[in-house]
Amino acid sequence: MVAIEIPTLVLPNSSSQQRVPVIGMGSAPDFTCKKDTKEAIIEAIKQGYRHFDTAAAYGSEQALGEALKEAVDLGLVSRQDLFVTSKLWVTDNHPHLVVSALRKSLRTLQLEYLDLYLIHWPISSQPGKFSFPIDVQDLLPFDVKGVWEAMEECQKLGLTRAIGVSNFSVKKLKNLLSVATIRPVVNQVEMNLAWQQKKLREFCSANGIVITAFSPLRKGASKGPNEVMENDALKEIADAHGKSIAQICLRWLYEQGVTFVPKSYDKGRMNQNLQIFNWTLTEEDHNKISEIYQNRLINGPTKPQLKDLWDDEI
Repeated sequence: MVAIEIPTLVLPNSSSQQRVPVIGMGSAPDFTCKKDTKEAIIEAIKQGYRHFDTAAAYGSEQALGEALKEAVDLGLVSRQDLFVTSKLWVTDNHPHLVVSALRKSLRTLQLEYLDLYLIHWPISSQPGKFSFPIDVQDLLPFDVKGVWEAMEECQKLGLTRAIGVSNFSVKKLKNLLSVATIRPVVNQVEMNLAWQQKKLREFCSANGIVITAFSPLRKGASKGPNEVMENDALKEIADAHGKSIAQICLRWLYEQGVTFVPKSYDKGRMNQNLQIFNWTLTEEDHNKISEIYQNRLINGPTKPQLKDLWDDEI
C-alpha cells in the first residue's frame, strides 16, 4: 500500500506559519487495549497519517508515544514530519499546574515537545481528583487569563510549538482573545453534518483560528440512531458519488476548510478515510447537507450538565 500524501493547512495564528495535516487520527477513551492502539498507529503511519490527537484524560498517551517512538526507530517517519496534539485536563486547568501537566504528558509520550497543546474544556475542577463525568460540586472558578499565561509560557519554553483550546464557544473565545498575548491557533470542537457549527466557523475563520472537528462521523457518547451515518439524503449523495457516507462527511469537512480527527482502528476504514481528496461535492449536495437537522451530540463532561457551558450558541 502506497502512503497517501495528506494536504496541510497553515495555522494563521502560529508564529512560524506552522502547517497541520487536515486529517488526523483521534484516540479517545473507548480504545482501552494498548496493543490495539499501538498497532493501529503504526498502520496509520504506513498509510500516510502524520497528525495524531490525544489527551491526558484519554489514557492513550503512553500507547501513542510507544508507537511513535517505534515508527521513528524503524525509519517509517521522522519526528519533524509528525504533528502531535495533546490536551490539558480540567484537574490541571489552574495557572500553577499547566507547565507541570504538559511536562508529564511529554514524559508519557516520550517526546521532547508537542506540536499543539490545548485546554481541553473551559472549566476547572479540584486538582488531583479525576472522575468522569465530572461532579459539578468539584468545579472551581476557571482563571482563563492565568491559565492562558501559563499556556503561553509552555510555548516560550519550547514544550509545545503552538497552543489552542477545545470546546470554546464564540463568547468564550472572545473573552480569551481579550487577554491573550499569543493567540490560540486551534479550537477543537464537535463538528459533523448534524452539528455544522456555522456561527463558530465564521468567528474562528475571521480570527485566524483553525477548527479541528472531533466526532466528525457523529460517533461518540450517544446511544440510539446516528443522524449522520443513517441519513437517507446522505446515502443518496454517497451512492451518486460511489463513496461511503463517512467519505461524504469527511469531504464536506475538508471543503469547509477545517481539520478533523476521526477515530478508526480498522485498517480498511483508516484507508477509506483518506480517499477524499480527488473528487468534490456538488452545489446540490451542499444544499441537501445544509438541510440536515442540527443538534449537539456531546453536551459536556459534567454531571449534571452545565447550563452556560455553550452560552446557548448554535
